[in-house]
Amino acid sequence: MPIVIVSDIKNLEPWIKALKKADPAIDVITHNEVKDKSAIEFALAWNYPHGIFSEYPRLKAISSMGAGVDHIINDKFLPEHIRIVRITDPLLSNDMFEYTLAVIMNRLRLLTYFQENQRLRIWKKRMYMRISGVRIGLMGAGTIGSHILSKLQNSGFKVSGWARTRGNKVPYKKYYGSGQMEKFLNNTDILICLLPLTAETYGILNKSTMKMLPEKSWIINMGRGGHIVDEELIEMLDSGHLDGASLDVFREEPLPVDHPFWSHPKIFITPHIASLPDPGSVAPQIIENYHRTIENRPLLNTVDRQRGY
Repeated sequence: MPIVIVSDIKNLEPWIKALKKADPAIDVITHNEVKDKSAIEFALAWNYPHGIFSEYPRLKAISSMGAGVDHIINDKFLPEHIRIVRITDPLLSNDMFEYTLAVIMNRLRLLTYFQENQRLRIWKKRMYMRISGVRIGLMGAGTIGSHILSKLQNSGFKVSGWARTRGNKVPYKKYYGSGQMEKFLNNTDILICLLPLTAETYGILNKSTMKMLPEKSWIINMGRGGHIVDEELIEMLDSGHLDGASLDVFREEPLPVDHPFWSHPKIFITPHIASLPDPGSVAPQIIENYHRTIENRPLLNTVDRQRGY
């Protein structure tokens, strides 16, 4: 029984090779290659056309090709009985940490500022910030978020996390719930957003919450573009309350060429590359969930549709 891949990724060959290497006995095909859709019970998906899985009458489970699952949950045509699983991978978590550290150090040591001065041939010194003097706050202190906070803490940063619920005990200051959000934001100089995108978190970074941050603070969004109200972020940057934003995710991707983010001097853009799944690293867990699906066993990293993650 094959695995079908339904994705907008142009080159799926690395995924096919990695999955076949993890289990040579399993056939791996793309949606266009499926001859008998009633023979498919397990799918691998990323940014697929909504409604397409209604064509697969025996489909039991869909695995996201990454940690995000909103592209699947938002499919209103997806039958309720189909289970959804996400990718968890230490390599992805560390990629996120390295991206975060790079962006933060760029901010602290003003590297983009000096690069622009180099382009203009301006020799001008400017005082930088130090790790010990910066408070890092992260919204979405789950598995990946806790990994990032722990490594930043080990690097000498003052860190804190915020989540919707109390959760497990952690080795850093943790705030939770709407009642503690303002105190969390008041004590954050660089805010990292790594929340899942749900009805509760959509637009969570708006003028009201951004005003709770100290003046001259900075935002790093690696969660989803829907977390930020675009026009209100620009307003807060233009007013001087926020000193900058590093954005890796956007409401529409690719970011439209006429979007004001492109030309804003206080916004640093990367094209959703904070972490990119390595097919060879994640293939074994995908294959494991395939076998569990076929054998009607509990799946790994199952998503709760009601919570959205």
